[in-house]
Amino acid sequence: MTLEAALKAASAELDRTLDALLPQPAGFHARVQEAMRYAIFAGGKRLRPFLVLECAGLFDAPRERALRVAAAIEALHTYSLVHDDLPAMDDDDLRRGRPTTHKRFDEATAILAGDALLTLAFEILADPATHPSGEVRARLVAELARAGGSEGMIGGQMMDIDAPNQAHGADEVIELQRRKTGALFEFSCRSGAVLAEAGDRDMAALTDYARDLGLAFQIGDDLIDATGDAGTAGKAVGKDEAQGKATLVSLYGVEGARREARRLAARAGEAVATYGEAAARLTALPYFLLDRQG
Repeated sequence: MTLEAALKAASAELDRTLDALLPQPAGFHARVQEAMRYAIFAGGKRLRPFLVLECAGLFDAPRERALRVAAAIEALHTYSLVHDDLPAMDDDDLRRGRPTTHKRFDEATAILAGDALLTLAFEILADPATHPSGEVRARLVAELARAGGSEGMIGGQMMDIDAPNQAHGADEVIELQRRKTGALFEFSCRSGAVLAEAGDRDMAALTDYARDLGLAFQIGDDLIDATGDAGTAGKAVGKDEAQGKATLVSLYGVEGARREARRLAARAGEAVATYGEAAARLTALPYFLLDRQG
């Protein structure tokens, strides 16, 4: 199966899992459940869930358990997008080519839908269906809490909000991106090893892979913002420059950023080389993402 076909197949599997796990809209509170489903089923690459499935597959962890963890990370990631799009944050009207959740519903409903998706992520991980071992479930919960918290994604988002007021160099931009974007990539890769109760060496290899992949992915995203168009990207572009935010694209230039992304992609592949053919899709993924347009 090609990488693109594998991504599509995994996305279809995930959507079926999410459909079963998300509440069906009912009762006087149905509006928030409709908004949750609107946000979750807006499309997208389902990249973080794919990483969960691929990394769990390295250790032959049961697919149904990996799908539940994949659903949890997608729920948390989607919550972050819903909140990022709000007027108080990035103030975006378009996400994945259609109105953002607060535009389709309203701001209050979008906030509640994001909150509900965040809490659903931990409900999924805490359920015995995710893993029979309470210790494994607790570790998954703790790892996701760290990845999504003030030392991870939220901390990166705070740095991003303040970025126009700072003279960030490359080190600061890399720290921002490793928190805002990279922390969830790390969880996605590490969770596969956690599910399989793999050892420290495996955990370290997948962490190294995730860090380089995450930064390469973010450079690709910044290249789209700098050189793409809204129709292809499915969202507004040119925002970083307009807001005066430093990125590795603005610091290195377009070609310099592309070279750095390629270097990171190669290093990511080296981190999982010991897994051989089982990691072929993980090795190819960074290059695939760099060639995307949206």
